[in-house]
Amino acid sequence: MDFDIVIVGAGLVGASFAMTLRGAGLKLALVEAQAPEAAADNWDSRIYAISPGSVAFLQSLGVWKRLDQGRICAVREMRIHGDAADAQLQFSAYEAGVAELATIVENRLLQALLWQGLEHQHNLELLCPDRCVDLHLREDAAELSLAGGRTLRAKLVVAADGMHSWARQAAGIKSEQKRYGQMGVVANFACARPHQDTAYQWFRSDGVLAYLPLPGQRMSMVWSTPDAHAAELLALSPDAFCARVAEAGKDTLGELGLLSAATRFPLALQRAARLAAPRVALIGDAGHVLHPLAGQGVNLGFGDARDLARVLLQREIFRDPGEIRLLRRYERARAEDILALAWVTDGLQRLFAAPGATAARLRNAGLNLTNALPVLKNLLVRRALG
Repeated sequence: MDFDIVIVGAGLVGASFAMTLRGAGLKLALVEAQAPEAAADNWDSRIYAISPGSVAFLQSLGVWKRLDQGRICAVREMRIHGDAADAQLQFSAYEAGVAELATIVENRLLQALLWQGLEHQHNLELLCPDRCVDLHLREDAAELSLAGGRTLRAKLVVAADGMHSWARQAAGIKSEQKRYGQMGVVANFACARPHQDTAYQWFRSDGVLAYLPLPGQRMSMVWSTPDAHAAELLALSPDAFCARVAEAGKDTLGELGLLSAATRFPLALQRAARLAAPRVALIGDAGHVLHPLAGQGVNLGFGDARDLARVLLQREIFRDPGEIRLLRRYERARAEDILALAWVTDGLQRLFAAPGATAARLRNAGLNLTNALPVLKNLLVRRALG
């Protein structure tokens, strides 16, 4: 047998999973088509709100302490506004008894540190650049053929290759996708007013607008909006775009200056029919993709990586990491979190996209009611903390 486990995809989730198994006595290979970009001085428009639970996971890998503290920002408050002037919901780290609700981190920075860890991992063979072109699942092993000509045999293949996962499709695992007809428009800005470590979110008639704090007087914006409006925003001049974003955010942070060119990505809800099959397990976006309004996608993926590694490290009677009975333990461990977040994010998206006065009264009353119930607010915060 060439390897115990072959991981397909070295994004944040695939890389973190590989690092979790560095002392497990397992022989690993990781196949990745392209090495990540090096960290740069400019601000990456792709950012993540990392939950405290995910921070603890990254600390256990030795990655978090190596982050440049000048490039990350804690979120200590969150203010959510409905589409009525008096509808709002506020969360506070202080009131919840925690140091922060989340920490904002650039994708490129975190990816570079994980990659450095992979390059020094003794039980891992890093196959990059290369890609998988064929998969055969046998009773006792999986065989992966690579574009570079090599064939790998492994007891388990872990698909960590994203929303359009080749490995998931090659394994014959079906997925259901619901397209929202929306784009996530993202960009970074310099702000005239300090954000005071506060994240903002507005549910608007043209989508969901979020401001996420970056170090200094900077913020990262995600505007989840219908395709046509996204195209309109991206066609604006930089000055007009900044003015439109500031106006949509009620001039909360004052005049804005563009720090990075705006870009967009399509929004969808997608779930694989199963996370485990004989010789195959799915983690991260290969298994589930959510609407970004809750900012929990990458945290859900880190939970996959952590729980699959935990199951493999505690395999006791199962010597074979590709044994389906073992992999089903992982699938059961993840079911509740994935179902809950998929239900909440899709439900909120549908509720705030629904036209009509009745739907508007319902959603805005819901925000105000939740804001008036400290016990419920703290339950929501604890769930989000991971």
